[in-house]
Amino acid sequence: MSLSSIIRLTIFTGLSAFLFSCETQKEDFQTEALKDYLPLINGKYITYRVDSTVFTNFGRTTEIHRYQEKHVVDAQVTDNLGRPAYRVFRYINDSTASGAWVPSGSYMVVPQDLQYEVIEDNLRVIKLHSPIKQDFSWKGNSFLANNPYDAMYNFSNDDNMEDWDFYYDNLGGSESYRGNNYTDVTTVEEADESYNVPIVDVNAYAARSRSVEKYSKTIGLVFRQFELWEYQPNTGGSGGPYKTGFGVTMWMVGHN
Repeated sequence: MSLSSIIRLTIFTGLSAFLFSCETQKEDFQTEALKDYLPLINGKYITYRVDSTVFTNFGRTTEIHRYQEKHVVDAQVTDNLGRPAYRVFRYINDSTASGAWVPSGSYMVVPQDLQYEVIEDNLRVIKLHSPIKQDFSWKGNSFLANNPYDAMYNFSNDDNMEDWDFYYDNLGGSESYRGNNYTDVTTVEEADESYNVPIVDVNAYAARSRSVEKYSKTIGLVFRQFELWEYQPNTGGSGGPYKTGFGVTMWMVGHN
């Protein structure tokens, strides 16, 4: 075989291997569409039961407020960066939804090719990111400032929230919560840190940071748990120990 033939064969073999490698990479990055897990259709709604934990009486009393929320996709708008977005209205009712639905604010969902952002109370969070595959991670709070809840709560849970690693877990599984069953569910783990919880040593500091969301294919968000609170023993001060922060657990009870 001549030298030129050997060179041509080497080039052909290398090019074939390169093209095969590229094709393999394309296959590896095939993923389900983000829109399947957060559908944005005018008039679509999801109803949730909500347990909201608040600390009253200067943080010395723990109360759980129970109610229902309905989230309704209203219309396509633009966000403050001029990007296409969808406005979602929130309505509130009692825990059995036997009263009237009362307006309770709104938020925006910004769908993009690689990520879906939610903007609420001037906080922008990347809720979903492509590709949807087990353990894929991203900085979901990368747009948040340091201590984003500083104006409302005097705690350290929100320190460096921008560094939280969101990641996918339990893709396409089945979930059940309080008698409600959900299928084709993908979990987004966001934070799970506890110190001295449950509080065994009442004379020691305690804290809980828990954030997780579950999305059902073709439906949307079906479960959310978001807790940020800390406990101060206040051993040297008056009034005794106290807690500061909040907790929200919400789960889907209906949709169209």
